[in-house]
Amino acid sequence: MEKLSHKMRFNVLSVLTASALLAAAAPLATVHAQAAEQSQASVAGLPDFTGVVARTEDGVVNIRTTEAVQVRSPAMGPGSDPYDMFRWFFGPDFVPPGMAPQGPRGGNQPQAPSERTVPRGVGSGFIISADGYILTNNHVVADSNGIFVTLSDGKEYPAKIIGTDERTDVALIKIEAKGLKPLVIGDSNKLKKGQWVLAIGSPFGLESTVTSGIVSAINRDTGDYLPFIQTDVAVNPGNSGGPLINLNGEVVGVNSQIISRSGGFMGISLAIPIDEAMQVVEQLKSHGKVTRGRIGVQITPVADDVAKALGLPDSKGALVSSVEEGGPAAKAGIQSGDVILQFNGRKIDQMSDLPRIVGGTKPGESSTIDIWRKGKQQSVKIDVAEMPSSASASANAPEKAAPATSVDAFGLKVAAVPPADLKRLGLDSAVQITDVAAPASEAGLQPGDLILRVNDKDVGTPEQYAKLVASLDKSKAAALLVLRSGQSQWVLVTPSK
Repeated sequence: MEKLSHKMRFNVLSVLTASALLAAAAPLATVHAQAAEQSQASVAGLPDFTGVVARTEDGVVNIRTTEAVQVRSPAMGPGSDPYDMFRWFFGPDFVPPGMAPQGPRGGNQPQAPSERTVPRGVGSGFIISADGYILTNNHVVADSNGIFVTLSDGKEYPAKIIGTDERTDVALIKIEAKGLKPLVIGDSNKLKKGQWVLAIGSPFGLESTVTSGIVSAINRDTGDYLPFIQTDVAVNPGNSGGPLINLNGEVVGVNSQIISRSGGFMGISLAIPIDEAMQVVEQLKSHGKVTRGRIGVQITPVADDVAKALGLPDSKGALVSSVEEGGPAAKAGIQSGDVILQFNGRKIDQMSDLPRIVGGTKPGESSTIDIWRKGKQQSVKIDVAEMPSSASASANAPEKAAPATSVDAFGLKVAAVPPADLKRLGLDSAVQITDVAAPASEAGLQPGDLILRVNDKDVGTPEQYAKLVASLDKSKAAALLVLRSGQSQWVLVTPSK
């Protein structure tokens, strides 16, 4: 075989090298192609909101409100009161030094203030019926003297309030218009964490603004009557009252609040579940107000250590801290220290469930409450009363107790409670703390507190209480049901050995 020339050897080497590079690059190209396909698949998997927005945008409205403010301008013309300038700064009741107030027809009488209508705020809302009913937040329209609704086509209508509910922050308003495009009401009970949702509203007055995000949490408790939907959808002032919409174009919530340190969006927004809002709307539409049930108790959560001390299998339920005298619960035999487990067969998983369930019960309806008392579960019947528009309850402090016993294993001295105080507080029996030392002082007990129960035993006289404490297992914490300022709570104290 002839020897290859230098040039030929170089060409062959170049071909071989290129072939090797191509062979080596083939797997790398495959990797890049696969990555590109995965990237395209990822992009293809993201939601497209354009169709949802097209179907729902016309059902969202902008709401602006006005309010009347008193205005006084100083009169400086000929014949005017020279002291009006002072009254403008210091108020209409300002009287110059050394001058007595004049009668209705006398001089130096302050000028009557006049009213002026000024812009109050901007919010959002959405149409729920073709004949002009609109759902929004109570705080959007409260304290206003004028409400104006602007549709997506730019037409503006004056609106009137049909009814509002401050507790749930829901308001129903109406405009005189026909053929509107109502949004489809969805089912907020089907929401799940991680689900895509979007908001349409007027943040900072910018109408028809669309933002999107996911459901961050459901049943977020921030109040007595609402389990909020938490999202990371950008919501800002002006979004209030607008709809939270799922990918099917259904309203699942009413945007209501943000949690923020700056006043603007910081990643956490809260919406009223549409199921809760529509229940309120139905009452507002029918009666102009919302009627709720009540049973006359104040409640607290059940702590894990208290649940163990009471023999409960878990910390679910609502612990009764006080019972309103003469209220439905008192008539039914509910006592401070009871744990309410169910109401009309519905479980109370957390304390805030009870006000919502009772509030949704029709006043006058006979209901069943399952409670935990003294180590066992029992059922009682109760007649639900109507929640007043505003209610307040207070209990006076008991009178000074009789002479106290000696210090016990809790570090307490107790005395008998005067019968008049027991009757006034609605108690059958109790002892009053007169002196506190460790370990009770470390648990937060104070002189004047009343001890109603030790574990599952009622406390009667100081002598009976002393025998009860003496019989306790000193290696275990005991649960004391303590009444203070009309509120009762369970306090765990480990007796000293």
